[in-house]
Amino acid sequence: QVQLVESGGGLVEPGGSLSLSCAASGSIFSINTMAWYRQAHGKQRERVATITKGGYIVYAASVRGRFTISRDNAKNTLYLQMNNLKPEDTAVYYCNVYPPLTNWGQGTQVTVSS
Repeated sequence: QVQLVESGGGLVEPGGSLSLSCAASGSIFSINTMAWYRQAHGKQRERVATITKGGYIVYAASVRGRFTISRDNAKNTLYLQMNNLKPEDTAVYYCNVYPPLTNWGQGTQVTVSS
């Protein structure tokens, strides 16, 4: 069974930084493009950063220049370094393959507020 476990969220002031991690089942991680998604309250889930197995990266315009996605294929772990956070980054953050599977992890809450 596919497992996705996100961690690292929290409360941070505007301009601050957080680092998220996602532990994924080896069966999906090693062969797939992975991505970070987020869902703000009352809004649709959106994809914010994508990385192929070979390291090709695409960012949503809203996070480009502030977020950095990376992966450790040996550890089956996906990362998201978030800098210069803004209140509009507040959301539950999820990892999944791209295109996403139907099952999702529990996500990790990121709240940016003063």
